[in-house]
Amino acid sequence: MSIQRFGIPTAPGALPFAKAVAADGWLFVSGQVPRDASGEIVSGSISVQARVALDNLKAALELAGYGLEDVVRVTVFLDDPRDFAGFNKVYAQYFTAEHAPARVCVQAAMMSDLRVEVDCIAYKQPQGN
Repeated sequence: MSIQRFGIPTAPGALPFAKAVAADGWLFVSGQVPRDASGEIVSGSISVQARVALDNLKAALELAGYGLEDVVRVTVFLDDPRDFAGFNKVYAQYFTAEHAPARVCVQAAMMSDLRVEVDCIAYKQPQGN
C-alpha cells in the first residue's frame, strides 16, 4: 500500500496533520473551514463561509491531483442547523446531480466564529490498475 500526504503545515506550532492523505486510490481530505490564504477565518453569512470552505476543499483535492467529480462522500458540520438551506444552495454550485456524492450533515459546536466545516473522501483508479 502506498500512502502519500499532501499539505502538511510547516508553521511553528501547527498541529501535525495533512490537508489530504491518499492511499491506493482513496483520498481522505481533512476538514476544511472558511479560512483565507493568510489563515484568518472569513467572517460573514453561511453563504460566504460555505463558499470559502468549499473552495478550500476543492483546493485540497487538486493539491493531490483529484477533483470534485472524484468525491464519493462529504461530511458537513454546521454550527446552526438552520443554516442548512443557505449552505445547500452554495453546495449545489460545487456538486452537480451527475457527480453527487453521498453526504452527511450534522450539527457541531464550532470553534471561534466558524459556521461550517467540510471534509470528504474521494476515489480515483490508481495508475496502472
